[in-house]
Amino acid sequence: MVDQRTHFHAELEGLEQSIHEIGDRAHELIGKGVRALIDDDMDLAAEVRAGDHIIDQMYLDIHHRWINLIARQQPMGADLRLMSVLLHMSVTLERTGDQAVNIAEMAELCHGLPGSDRISQQIQEMSDLVRPMLRTAIESFIRRDADEARLLPAMDEPVDRLNTGMYREVVALGTDPRMLEWATHTMMAARALERIGDQAVDVGEQVVYLVTGELRDFNEEALDERGSES
Repeated sequence: MVDQRTHFHAELEGLEQSIHEIGDRAHELIGKGVRALIDDDMDLAAEVRAGDHIIDQMYLDIHHRWINLIARQQPMGADLRLMSVLLHMSVTLERTGDQAVNIAEMAELCHGLPGSDRISQQIQEMSDLVRPMLRTAIESFIRRDADEARLLPAMDEPVDRLNTGMYREVVALGTDPRMLEWATHTMMAARALERIGDQAVDVGEQVVYLVTGELRDFNEEALDERGSES
């Protein structure tokens, strides 16, 4: 029995390590996708597509290992909770890779079109916000740090503001059809970055669940806190 449990926890650690790697790869792809868009770099856009293919294969491998492990070991209690979180995180981070591909696709659609430095700076700013969010989410999971995970909603607020303001930036470009086409595609890239921020928050909620055993939406927690203060 001891050997069996030791093997089980070794396999759990292996799953966790694979999820860390997916997070690292997704973090890298976000940066490449944004650079492809801003620099009109189609080689980088192709790298994002190739990188996401690797993430997809890793996700399928994790899913297969997860099913085998839960079927063989039938974990209970804290182990079952960890397995639930691992599965949820693998899905979320795989979708983060998909969002990086969405940004790369917008880069391809923007290829050769005139752009706006102001909007490019705004896209870069969003990237500079969401990539640390993803890193914070992963690190809070590694350290089992619920307090660090609870920082993520506040980190997400400026991302949401920038995404909301993108429409005004697009409209301000006026009547130049080619620049307006470019700006419309970048607005979709901004939406993808906003979704990545939401996905980082989602991982943070899973970390809190793992540590505390309570699965709650961070927005609900904020409402409860405001209610207790009034």
